[in-house]
Amino acid sequence: MKFKQLLLAGFLVSTILSAEAADIYSPGGELKLNVDVNAAGQPVYSLIYKGKELVSPSRLGIQADETKFSDGFRIEQVDTVTVDRSWEPVWGEYSTVRDHFREMAVKFVAEDPAREMTVRFRLFDDGLGFRYELPVQKGPNYLTVKDELTEFNFTGNHKLYCIPGDYDTDEYLWSETTFTDLPQALSSYKRHSEAQRTGGTTIQTPMLIKTADGVYVNMHEAALDGYPAMLLDVEPDKFSMKSHLVPDRLGVSAYLQLPFATPWRTLIVSDDARDILASQLVLNLNEPSKIEDTSWIKPMKFMGVWWEMFTGNQKTWAYSDDALAKPGITDYSKLKPNGRHPANTENVKKYIDFASANGIDGVLVEGWNEGWEDWASYRKNRQFLFDKPYPDFDLPYLRDYAKEKGVKLIMHHETAANASDYEKQLDRAFQFMKDNNYDAVKTGYVGAIIPRSEHHTSQWMVDHARHVIERAAEYKIMVDSHEAPRPTGLCRTYPNWLAQESARGGEFESMGGNPPSHTCILPFTRLKGGPMDYTPGLFETRMSYYGEGKDSQAGTTLARQLALYLTMPSPMQMVCDLPENYERFYDAFQFIKDVPVDWADSRYLEAEPNRYITVARRDKNSDDWFVGAITDENARTAEIDLSFLPKNEKFIATIYEDAPDADWKENPQAYRIRNVDVKSGMKLKQKLAPGGGAAIRITKKK
Repeated sequence: MKFKQLLLAGFLVSTILSAEAADIYSPGGELKLNVDVNAAGQPVYSLIYKGKELVSPSRLGIQADETKFSDGFRIEQVDTVTVDRSWEPVWGEYSTVRDHFREMAVKFVAEDPAREMTVRFRLFDDGLGFRYELPVQKGPNYLTVKDELTEFNFTGNHKLYCIPGDYDTDEYLWSETTFTDLPQALSSYKRHSEAQRTGGTTIQTPMLIKTADGVYVNMHEAALDGYPAMLLDVEPDKFSMKSHLVPDRLGVSAYLQLPFATPWRTLIVSDDARDILASQLVLNLNEPSKIEDTSWIKPMKFMGVWWEMFTGNQKTWAYSDDALAKPGITDYSKLKPNGRHPANTENVKKYIDFASANGIDGVLVEGWNEGWEDWASYRKNRQFLFDKPYPDFDLPYLRDYAKEKGVKLIMHHETAANASDYEKQLDRAFQFMKDNNYDAVKTGYVGAIIPRSEHHTSQWMVDHARHVIERAAEYKIMVDSHEAPRPTGLCRTYPNWLAQESARGGEFESMGGNPPSHTCILPFTRLKGGPMDYTPGLFETRMSYYGEGKDSQAGTTLARQLALYLTMPSPMQMVCDLPENYERFYDAFQFIKDVPVDWADSRYLEAEPNRYITVARRDKNSDDWFVGAITDENARTAEIDLSFLPKNEKFIATIYEDAPDADWKENPQAYRIRNVDVKSGMKLKQKLAPGGGAAIRITKKK
């Protein structure tokens, strides 16, 4: 074994040549990574946490038609380096993020045939990230990847929090199950994707594991680019998982030209559930911002013409009913309006007025543009025009009126999943936005993807999503994407990507409802990839209020909806309900007016997945603190430790809480507001109703 060491730019760099095995510890010493090759020359790794094996030896490798990076290897070289640095996000939960890890790059070499592969590991105090790096080879350098061989072999029948593997949707409720009970849990799902192709024991990432010893593991990926999204094939009786790359409809997962580096495979690890929520590991594994001037990127709250199309009052995105059987309409002025189209000048003006009067930054308008009639028969045409307003939407007037009122209009680009057509229109659409004072867009991809050979999370769509973000950045446009590949921390590299949906969001409160536990698991899973446009702020939780036979009940109290602005953080937060519903509960609406969307610091005070979350956050632009607490279907008392407040100062806490008789199902709109003198070191005992929550603003006492 040959060994050399040098000091480079303050980092200790070590190189081992011709090694048989290698290992490193995390900076704090609680995690240990071992890397080796087995008797067949297959690369393997294992992970130990606090002296106990968490991931037993698990294979590494990639399988391509042209060659295989799976066996016959030896370790030729091991490079290690320790890095400790910090960076400042454009927006987020913290004003400064520490990036502290020990890295080990292991070079694997095979001779027959000649192959070379480096696996780069980064071991943080809160977990592990690793990726494959394929340099230019002596053999083929254009690869058709069919499979990735990455394994995650666990050591027991742990608890799993997961949703079914699906190539085209993330919009499922979460199961709390175990390895051995997983097949039965997944069999209970009604699959609602047109192109669901995975087997009975395939699940999606991000997902969460809880071991019998109380160790939590979030599994996901970081920096997904030029590669398909990863699902996980589970072998329940072996407590094992293996990567499952989303293929195109020809069965090919990825077409690669070398050199190439895959996304990072990530495991966030801690025996404290709060650390999973606080972890910035996925962001740290992404590249720094590629946007030099970020001054135009502005976190915001917005409302809009959206919810009234879900509430059962027969409002429609389409302007006319005449064209439902006539795809390819060319003159909308000749169509008869249906009278149920809310994206009209007078209605949008009402939203602008309300937003302006209440300090809401933006107004989203869905259904403003030509093409929704064609979507009703979308298998035939499916084309929207992103520079053609409907006849009843006076864009020049609304553009000028919104500017006068200090409100930004937000564009809506629903593509009906015709991604190839969207790319053709992209520059024209973005230029139209800039010409009309729009600087934010909500994109959508509802339906089966065009090109027909692709899925929502296949390689082509991953590339498409990044192309849209890059082009948007060139036009200085912020993006909130729906039905896109689930986030993997690329919002650090492209901070104009403010939010995504990519999960079952608040709109489902009108379609059967989301149970209270749903938003108690999303921060442990989906949100570890990046912020979600969950659409909080729902005050009218009974769909029967709108008549017409709808009996859906939202899984929330009113006070809980306020708390979601803290527990589901996003720099682009919707104020989702109708203006008239906020006017009915205007004192509670004050919290939505006050709560920021960008933070200097965050402290997770209590947490248990699928059960409860309590978090405190400090406003980036003031000294105010805000606290949010939510619970599942069970009432509980949150203990809010105020030690995060500065000492020797007095504060007032304005508490928006469930009333004593509140209940998410029986009495969801019962709340009260009270003021309490507080100081550092106090512990508030805050009662939460079944399915309820509490939201608190803490300000210095004058």
